Amino acid sequence: MTNRTVTEKDRRAQPQTTASERWQTSLTFTAPNQILIRGYPLDEMMGRLSFADAVYLLLMGELPTPAIGRMLNAVLVSSIDHGVMPPSTLAARNVATSGAPLKDCVAAGILAFGPHHGGDIESCMLFLDAGLTLVRSGRSLQEAAETIVEECARENTVPPGFGHRFHTRDPRAGRLFQMALELELEGEHVRLLRAAERALEARKDRYGRALPVNVDGAIAAICADLGFAYELGNAVFLISRLPGLIAHAHEERTRQAPMRQIDPKDHDYDGSRERRLPEGRK
Repeated sequence: MTNRTVTEKDRRAQPQTTASERWQTSLTFTAPNQILIRGYPLDEMMGRLSFADAVYLLLMGELPTPAIGRMLNAVLVSSIDHGVMPPSTLAARNVATSGAPLKDCVAAGILAFGPHHGGDIESCMLFLDAGLTLVRSGRSLQEAAETIVEECARENTVPPGFGHRFHTRDPRAGRLFQMALELELEGEHVRLLRAAERALEARKDRYGRALPVNVDGAIAAICADLGFAYELGNAVFLISRLPGLIAHAHEERTRQAPMRQIDPKDHDYDGSRERRLPEGRK
């Protein structure tokens, strides 16, 4: 079949979409020489908004306050990478060792996110919402925390957002809570999460180990206090981890021999020693 120019007669013969059949989007408007993100010109945003500010605008519809922008920026940095051990990183590296394009390696890493890796944020947001429902029915914050933690204990499950396979104290969670307090963004979700942590501490013998809040729990509580719907919880983690997946896939392709069998326990770190941020970096 040969290509031919569509004539005006052809256009008239095609079914026309009525105004009532047209679908709507409120995210981005594009026209020749113009791009508006939630109404703001994209070229004006460039250099004036941080990436976190722009993410908040796109997901939430309005510009964040300076405090919220700084808080979300910290959240995005908190999960940017966690070494070679996570399943998503191994998936990206295993695809990279085959010589596949970078986009395929990163896509494999994203597909490796699941309930046990990157999926706890949404689950924890729902866990906290269940507790806050009890608070609104008359329970105290600590009573609600005791109830939702006990429900998990009876089912012999660890509440989402607690414990870590590697850290006995997740330093990222502590820093996020500190910032939420300093920026006056600590809300009912964070307070309930801390109450649940106290309830879990009283039950550590039942679980056989301490279960402090991990970074997923901190992100869940803070994002919920910032107004994010639980459906966006895991999306925040995905946005955060994407640069790490890219870096690992690129390093695998440039530093390692192709078609190798990757055992994360065999790796040695040969990067920079611990160093301090320059003065002026807050």
